[in-house]
Amino acid sequence: MSIPFNLVTGFLGSGKTTLLKRLLTGEALGDTVLLVNEFGEIGIDHLLVEEIAPDAVLLPSGCVCCSVRGDLKQALLELDAKRARGELPAFRRVLLETTGLAEPAPILATVATDHQLRGRYRFGLIITVVDAQHAVTQAALHPEWLAQVAAADRLLISKADVVDADAIDQLRQRLSRLNPAAVQALTTEIDDHDALLLDAGVHGPDPGGEVAQWRLFSPPKASVHGEAQVCCLEFDRPLDWMLFGVWLSMLLRCHGQRILRVKGILDVAGSASPVVIHGVQHCLHAPVHLAAWPKGERHSRLVFIVRGLEVAALRRSFTAFLGRAEHAL
Repeated sequence: MSIPFNLVTGFLGSGKTTLLKRLLTGEALGDTVLLVNEFGEIGIDHLLVEEIAPDAVLLPSGCVCCSVRGDLKQALLELDAKRARGELPAFRRVLLETTGLAEPAPILATVATDHQLRGRYRFGLIITVVDAQHAVTQAALHPEWLAQVAAADRLLISKADVVDADAIDQLRQRLSRLNPAAVQALTTEIDDHDALLLDAGVHGPDPGGEVAQWRLFSPPKASVHGEAQVCCLEFDRPLDWMLFGVWLSMLLRCHGQRILRVKGILDVAGSASPVVIHGVQHCLHAPVHLAAWPKGERHSRLVFIVRGLEVAALRRSFTAFLGRAEHAL
């Protein structure tokens, strides 16, 4: 059984460490490994009880904290090997706290496409912490901020106590326009057993419940000028899976850097159940078959978050694909 791997990202000073430090004392993280880029960054020295392996410590909650000073792939393989040898306690999930300037796509690609890691780990959720106090400035100056927000399955807003309610409401609306499928919450609302942080997403025990939160059925129509645009595509006939795969593969090959996120639910010809796809830039997760259609509406919906790509061109491409599919029928 592969182990869920969740990513906790967010811009410099957003509050990732503060959130994780608070949660590390809870018993619910006792079967979790937390990976950090440099051991000192997370500030857990006062929680330390014993060193159990090089670069690994065991906290009172049972959570294992390890530093990543080199290649992520090697760190994950070493974790698995140490667990097998009994050098680390058994763990059920891995959380990786990224540096503030990291974009999620390369990390996702490492876990999802490497043949040595695929059987051991599966990508779960991308959790992005957004600084309510500095989000406007960070969005204007740093493209990494947008990449982190667009890739997120969960958007956790920090520092809500230092800005007024109107600012929080405006930030929520902006985040909804940038990433309509992501679930939003305040970091103060998250506790140590919260599924918003620890769940495995569509690869968890309730993929239908996860997809029902994506807002594929009523995404906002507005886009954010100068940052990113949301393109919603719908089709009310069953799709040819092979033809659709060719179209999507060509699209990502040509414009993967400009497609920050894609999520969709597809009515595939010959399949009684809906097929869920999602990915970040060039990297797509394995498709997931749901037991039933969320909200009972059976037709295909795709939501793209794009940057530097003309939405009208994307629509024309999809329309041309549909024309070929109808001709093939």
